[in-house]
Amino acid sequence: MKLQKLLSYVRRAVDDYNMIEEGDKIAVGVSGGKDSICLLIALKTLQRFYPKHFELEAITVSLGLPGAEYDDIRELCEKIGVNYTVVETDIGQIIFYERKEKNPCSLCAKMRKGALNDAAEKLGCNKVALGHNKDDVIETFFMSLFYEGRINTFAPVSYLDRKKLYSIRPLMYVPEYEAKSFVTKSGINIVKNPCLADGNTKRQETKEFIASISKNYDNLPEKVFGAIQRSYLKGWEKPKKD
Repeated sequence: MKLQKLLSYVRRAVDDYNMIEEGDKIAVGVSGGKDSICLLIALKTLQRFYPKHFELEAITVSLGLPGAEYDDIRELCEKIGVNYTVVETDIGQIIFYERKEKNPCSLCAKMRKGALNDAAEKLGCNKVALGHNKDDVIETFFMSLFYEGRINTFAPVSYLDRKKLYSIRPLMYVPEYEAKSFVTKSGINIVKNPCLADGNTKRQETKEFIASISKNYDNLPEKVFGAIQRSYLKGWEKPKKD
């Protein structure tokens, strides 16, 4: 995928759900994986010509696990002109060594998001951009159904009242394989996930399940995503244009 195509996906999502307003200061959560790298580059490029002016901050929440190196992200941020902050935490230590969680993902995500929101607030940001792609939307829908017994997935835009922060998801129209293609063709180094549960999670199980049943049903992911958009799930109704 070329940058122009990535931008078309992101611009459409931003416009469809009014993700960016004049004067926004947006914290981009950068794990160093393919999605967060795509998000950072797309928003920085969009910043150059988008009619509404906004600022960017890049933030990485370190789990405190061995093996995570963020020099490549720092170099990228310096190259494109985005201020970069690494938040050091002991989340990995708490989850894997102290609590010894068997299913760590939910708690880890909650703690990482809390640390990201705290950092964004300290930097004066009013929005946090998260790198969830189209596949993540669909997988979260199935995970909510299978493991929680409810019909739900995250919204394009959500509001955290306690922090007075909005979360936005500009990659929500980007298929995962296209994000991988963009990073590969760009020659950008991604950070290897140091998480001890990487590749052995409920999300990975769900991803493999969707891939399996998609062999029997044409365009199943597209149909599920379309159903989510047409549903009455909170946050999925497109705002009316003036």
